[in-house]
Amino acid sequence: MNSQENNPKETLASSKSWRNWQENFTLIAIALVLALLIRTFIAEPRYIPSESMLPTLYEGDRLVIEKVSYRFHPPTSGDIVVFQPPAELQKRGYPKDQAFIKRVIGRPGEIVSVANGKVYLNGQPLTEDYIAEPPSQPFQPVKVPEDQFFVMGDNRNNSNDSRYWGFLPQENIIGRAVFRFWPPDRVGII
Repeated sequence: MNSQENNPKETLASSKSWRNWQENFTLIAIALVLALLIRTFIAEPRYIPSESMLPTLYEGDRLVIEKVSYRFHPPTSGDIVVFQPPAELQKRGYPKDQAFIKRVIGRPGEIVSVANGKVYLNGQPLTEDYIAEPPSQPFQPVKVPEDQFFVMGDNRNNSNDSRYWGFLPQENIIGRAVFRFWPPDRVGII
């Protein structure tokens, strides 16, 4: 037997090892592509960095943000949305990729105001059992422009929201908060 000829058992083992490596690499590549597609188009995890949504969401909560439904219909009043900062916030130094989270209060064509510790929508006070405390500062009535929204944090007196920087363009909305997966004692649908 020539010393340069390979042992058939060694060749078979080497071939199987190479195939296993290829299969593993292919599976990893597929998993990475699927994860990227899901995060880009369907859902992604987000972290709550501030207390602006107390008592609904706490600093440090981790959420799943779904991105599909707003391709079929616009946000509705009461939805909690994650969004990229509008131009006014970017002018104030917030980076374009920093996400914000607030509750939709006013939709296009609606009139929003704050008076006597209540938020009014089209002249009617909202029932807001989700806020930390009533808003302490009045806000003159404004009409929400087309393709924009008026958003507020549930922690009304400690929230950087539409009262201070204006309306939220629909194209800035990343998605809707649907599920809290951390911490374990508060896991559930939002």
